Amino acid sequence: MDAAQAAATQAEKIFDVPRATRRHRARARAMGRVAEPESWLDIDTGHGHFPAAAQQVHPYTAFDGLDLTERVEEGRGAGRVEEAHRGLLADLAPKLAGRYDALSMFHYLERSADPRIELIAARTVLRPGGHLMIEVPVPESRYAGFLDKGRLGPEPHHRIPITALCRDLESLGYTVVATDRREAHIPLDLTAGLAAVLGRVRATARVAAPLLAAAALADRLLAPVVSRTRFSNAHRVIARRNP
Repeated sequence: MDAAQAAATQAEKIFDVPRATRRHRARARAMGRVAEPESWLDIDTGHGHFPAAAQQVHPYTAFDGLDLTERVEEGRGAGRVEEAHRGLLADLAPKLAGRYDALSMFHYLERSADPRIELIAARTVLRPGGHLMIEVPVPESRYAGFLDKGRLGPEPHHRIPITALCRDLESLGYTVVATDRREAHIPLDLTAGLAAVLGRVRATARVAAPLLAAAALADRLLAPVVSRTRFSNAHRVIARRNP
C-alpha cells in the first residue's frame, strides 16, 4: 500500500459512520429549523447512513434514498431507508413528481453533469413549499482543490460559488431561506495536504498511516475554530420551492 492508498483509507475513517453521524444529525436539525417534513428524499444516499441518523432527529419523517448503485437497495434492506430509488434524479423525477417535502444533496451537485438540471429535477420532486438542502465545497478552499485533483474523493466537475448557487435557485423558482458555512465544514484539510506531500515523496503506508492519523486528529480538534473562519471549506444552502 502506498501513500495514496493510505490517504484513501484515512479518508474513509474520517467519513465513517460514528464520526459522520454527528454531522448528519446537525444537517437534520438545520432542516428542522425551517420545516418539519413528512417525507424526505436523500440524493446520492449510498447505504443510507444520513437518513438513518436524521431519523433520530425527525422520528415522524419517512426517509427514502436515491443512488446510482446497489448500495441504496442494501440500505433499504438494512432499514435505513423506506424506499430505494436507483438511478439518476433527472431520469426518475417525473415518476417522483410532487412526492417529497424535503430533499437533500450533500457534496453531490458539484459532481453532477449539469447542476442546473439537477436543481430543476429537485423542484419537480418537491411539493410546493418543500425544502431543498444542498452542501457544496467552497471553491477557493484547500479541500475543494484536493477534490479537484481527485486525491481523496470523487472528482468534481463544477466549482459552485455560493452567490451563483443562490442566484440559480432563485431563477428556478426557489426562495433561499438559510445559508451556513460553519456547520458545513468538513475536517479534512490538513489530512489532504499531508497526503499530497506524502504522495509526492512516495512514502510507504508504514510511514504515511501514523502521520495521516495525526493530521486527521488535528483536523478534528481544530474544526470548531476553523469552521468560524474563512478557511471553512463547505457551504450549506436551504431553499424553499415556490408554489
